[in-house]
Amino acid sequence: MCSSLIDVKFNPLVPEFSVSNLSRSRAFYVDALGFKVEYERPANKFMYLSFQDSQIMIEETNGHWATGVLEHPYGRGINFQFHVENVNNLVESLRAKGIPLFRPLTEAWYRGGDVLYGVSEFLVQDPDGYLLRFAQEIGSKPV
Repeated sequence: MCSSLIDVKFNPLVPEFSVSNLSRSRAFYVDALGFKVEYERPANKFMYLSFQDSQIMIEETNGHWATGVLEHPYGRGINFQFHVENVNNLVESLRAKGIPLFRPLTEAWYRGGDVLYGVSEFLVQDPDGYLLRFAQEIGSKPV
């Protein structure tokens, strides 16, 4: 954990997830997926996490950011994509902890102009139902 905020390089966009139980979310993000705790504010039930080049914040619900009633699954209609170095290691870690995948590891090709960009990806829901997509680049090819 960093000793001060000065040590953290903040990304331009950092989503903050409201979670129902910070301890349970910490076990999922830190222990199962390998996110790093950059800093935390235990009195506020808040953590700033990083994973490779991605960053997120998680905070136990407190009504401060509430725009409506939160009910499981949280984050309906959005998924968060994380580009990672090795999706297979993440799948194995989740499997070892008994955490089911929302969608299994698969190869997908997405069109961008005249090029297809390939990824090996899977989706998993966090304990509150946020949908997370982890993708590893596997190359590109012409359409």
